[in-house]
Amino acid sequence: MHLLHAHGDPAGLPIERVEASLQLEKGDGPAALVVRFRLVGDLAQLAIPPRGPGGRAEGLWRHTCFEFFVRPRAAADYSEVNLAPSTEWAAYAFSAYRAGMRPIGPVSAQIDVAASAHLLTLVATLPLASLVHEAAATYEVALSAVIEARSGTLSYWALAHPDPQRPDFHHPESFVHEMRH
Repeated sequence: MHLLHAHGDPAGLPIERVEASLQLEKGDGPAALVVRFRLVGDLAQLAIPPRGPGGRAEGLWRHTCFEFFVRPRAAADYSEVNLAPSTEWAAYAFSAYRAGMRPIGPVSAQIDVAASAHLLTLVATLPLASLVHEAAATYEVALSAVIEARSGTLSYWALAHPDPQRPDFHHPESFVHEMRH
């Protein structure tokens, strides 16, 4: 698991840590991405969307959700996936930095969520072929999360925050993790 870092000062937030990992699983069938997020803190003070029927939804990033971005090494085009504790998801393809956004679908996303008083775990499995249109030997990945406090305050967590002025999960320098095919 990789430790995600808050953008700005997280003092006063009921969050101890946010961790994430993304792995490529190659079994007998098509390759799949397995992403894991762990949110540790006082969950009673956080706005966690309740579990629902799942499915595609828009605007997940406006509340607590986990995200990952993947692109072939050094490519301009990339994909974004949003995963909510409600088991809703969204997936988008971009032709370049914040350009040419279009929904990806259909995507068969399997999302499992478990929660206790101080730990929320989300594990999602998605087919790689539905998220990237060209196979590559190496993929660059950005892992991130938006966490909402009950007060409505949003905090932004990522492996890297290249822009010190504002959180920008799409920033090309956010893709700091490598995954080999």
